[in-house]
Amino acid sequence: MAFRSIQLLRLSQTWRRIVLLLLISLSCLFLEPMSALADLGNDRFDGNIFVLYGGNGSLVPAKVSLAASLKQKKPALLVFYIDDSSDCKQYAPVVSHLQAFYGRAASIIPVNVDTIRADVTYKPTEPGYYYAGFVPQTVLLNQSGQVALNAKGNLRFEQVDDALREVFDLLPRSESVELKRRSVNQFNVELRQ
Repeated sequence: MAFRSIQLLRLSQTWRRIVLLLLISLSCLFLEPMSALADLGNDRFDGNIFVLYGGNGSLVPAKVSLAASLKQKKPALLVFYIDDSSDCKQYAPVVSHLQAFYGRAASIIPVNVDTIRADVTYKPTEPGYYYAGFVPQTVLLNQSGQVALNAKGNLRFEQVDDALREVFDLLPRSESVELKRRSVNQFNVELRQ
């Protein structure tokens, strides 16, 4: 009889624990609102802005350094940002859009300004050399490493596109064919012939 009562006592304690854990879990769901929603309109850290707002996680970390880009005589687009700035969050889609058209011809280098130390003297081959103390800041260096654009704030795609067209000696937008990306699933019909 004592063995049976011990088993019942253990069973009731187990059920009490299960019910208590369920109640705690349910109360956590209803009492603590989930803040997993990212918001463009605030200066709260939501995560990497290029992944969340630009839809392009391939930008960060940058594929090439500024020094390597200059060594290759390749234009470089430096974009100075921080992840907890609403202005930078709103600018991230523009930078991703620029990468879609110029990503192979130019080095697009997002630079988190939290990594730039103010007490260090930088060389022209380092991004910190061009940082002017505000975000977002866009600096375009041409093939010879000269500054072709240095602007602060959110720029329109067309503004940066115009500067890139000058660097690459392309026709102005009004005289050129509209840039279009090829669909990923497109196939080449010439191979069938």
